[in-house]
Amino acid sequence: MRKVRIIFALLMVLLLLAACSPRPANVKDETQAGEETNFTIVTSFYPVFVSTINIVKDTKGVEVVNMTKPQTGCLHDYQLTPQDLKTLEGADAFVINGAGMESFLDAVIAGQKDLKVIEATKGIELIYDEEGEPNPHVWVSVKNAIIQVENISEQLAQANPENAGSYRANAATYIARLENLNEQMHAELDGLENKDIITFHEAFPYFAEEFDLNIVAVVEREPGIAPTPAELEETIKLVKDAKVKAVFAEPQYSSGAAETIARESGAKVYTLAPAVTGEADETAYEGYINAMTENLRVLKEALS
Repeated sequence: MRKVRIIFALLMVLLLLAACSPRPANVKDETQAGEETNFTIVTSFYPVFVSTINIVKDTKGVEVVNMTKPQTGCLHDYQLTPQDLKTLEGADAFVINGAGMESFLDAVIAGQKDLKVIEATKGIELIYDEEGEPNPHVWVSVKNAIIQVENISEQLAQANPENAGSYRANAATYIARLENLNEQMHAELDGLENKDIITFHEAFPYFAEEFDLNIVAVVEREPGIAPTPAELEETIKLVKDAKVKAVFAEPQYSSGAAETIARESGAKVYTLAPAVTGEADETAYEGYINAMTENLRVLKEALS
C-alpha cells in the first residue's frame, strides 16, 4: 500500500509539472488534437505571427510557434533567452519582420545554416531616420501588411511546396480582408481636415504616410525612455503653437508623459495601437484587423 501511495504521489507531481510547463504558441487545432507535425514555423514576434497563422490556417501537419511572448511588443531591446534558441532549433522555417527589427538574432541566424529564414519586409520601400537606420514598423501601414502577407506566403510555398496551394489560398483570403479594411480606412480618413498628431514611439511613420497624417512630434523616440523636462516643455510649446488637438499614447507603454503634455497644452490623450501585442491563441487571427479597426475609430474621434 505504501508503494502504491508513493507511485500515486509521483504521478501527481508529473501531472502538475506537465500542466505548468510552458507550451509554444500554437493555434493549430489539428496538431493539438494529436496530428503529427511535419513542418514547424517559428515567428519572431506578434505581428508576423498574426500574418503567418492566417496563411497557415487549417493546413494539416503544420505548426506555428511564436518565439517571443505575445505581449513583448517591438523587439528594440529584446534579450535572447535559452528557450528562444531551443525554439529555433526545432524550426523548419523562421518568419521575421526584417528591416533591422531582429538584429539581435543576426549571429544566431548565420549559425543556423539549414534554417529557412523568411523575411516579411522584402521589397518594401523603407523609411530611414536621420542616422540612416531603417524604420522596421512597416506592418502598421495596411498596404505594407498586405505585401508582408504576400512575401510570407510565397516564401513558405517555396520552403514547403507540399502545402504551397494551401498557403496561397489562405493568403488570398486574408489579403482580400485587408484590402477591404484599407478601403474603409481611406474612405473615412482621407477627407479629414485636421491630420496633425503627436506620438510616443517611432511606430507610425508608415501609417502616417499611407493616410496622409502629419506627425508633428515624436516624444519618446526610444520606447520606455521618458522625455526630459526640457523635451516635455518644448513639446508642450509645439502643441500649443500648432494647435494640435490629439496626443497618442500606445497601450504597451506608460501614458504619463502624454497626460502631462495634454494637461499643459489643452490637447486630449488617445491610444493608437501598432498591433504588436495580443494573445497567441484563436483570437490572434483577428488581432491585426481588430487593432486597425479600433485605430480608425480613435482617429475619427480625435481628429474630427
